[in-house]
Amino acid sequence: MKPVMSATLMLNFRQITWPYRDRMHIRTIAFCAASLVLPGISPTNAASDFPHYWDGREHVAKPDLQAVQRIRFVTTVDYPPFNFIDSTGRISGFNIDLVRAICNELKATAICQIEARPWNELQQTVENGEAEAIIAGLKPTAALREKFAFTAPYMRLPARFVTLKETVLEEPLADKLDKKVVGVVADSVHQAIFTDYFPNDRWVGYPTRELMLKDLRDKKIDAVFGDGSDLSFWIGSPEAQNCCAFAGGRYIAPQFLGDGLMIATTTKNAVLIDAFNFALKSMEEKGTTAELYLRYFPVNFY
Repeated sequence: MKPVMSATLMLNFRQITWPYRDRMHIRTIAFCAASLVLPGISPTNAASDFPHYWDGREHVAKPDLQAVQRIRFVTTVDYPPFNFIDSTGRISGFNIDLVRAICNELKATAICQIEARPWNELQQTVENGEAEAIIAGLKPTAALREKFAFTAPYMRLPARFVTLKETVLEEPLADKLDKKVVGVVADSVHQAIFTDYFPNDRWVGYPTRELMLKDLRDKKIDAVFGDGSDLSFWIGSPEAQNCCAFAGGRYIAPQFLGDGLMIATTTKNAVLIDAFNFALKSMEEKGTTAELYLRYFPVNFY
């Protein structure tokens, strides 16, 4: 167990202390500061690429929350840039700002709270009534859907190809990879996607992401295939030395990657799911979610 840490909560401005333990599936990315602005990135163009998850013709009514006394969200601090502890000791990230925006949209800021818990305590915390919602990338499996209700997705994390800038690859890629060598992290979900989508093309499995990206930068392979959000930070990092860029389209692959990031609550709190969906749809229409995306992902991975 790591030492007890303290974080300032962003919505109700109170402080909490919690014992934080590592979880095994920490997402490792080359995280850049949220305020980073990269040359050549057009916020307007990037925002226009952010997917729409709602049909504009679909009507989502705003539920009555007068009987709701509080809305407590729980998350973790080991999944940057979605949830992490910033340099001032505050819990920060895309999910934190998304919660703030949701509560503002619902005019419920006064009853909203968010706190960090270890990953393996999130579900129990909500089931015990110590919190109402989880916003931490909980995957909606069939088993979990028996206990929890989930919102519509607010973001999907597609798989993408990255190539050297002088290597031009455009869709459809199936007939353009036959003379290329693509790096993937061995035994990863992205290896499974690549071999399923491109069964006749050559790939090299790497034991680590770092070695794979170094070989791409050093021109030992032609492309890599992996998590688009992760690769977006590497593309903009000093480590990449301005070598590379995204190529081809995005691969959502729900059969491998799931249905996207969602907020979860217990089935008895279904009114909150309706409220969150109302807020998410309104925020998409206003461009709020796209603005948050640009704040935390300056290199567009869509």
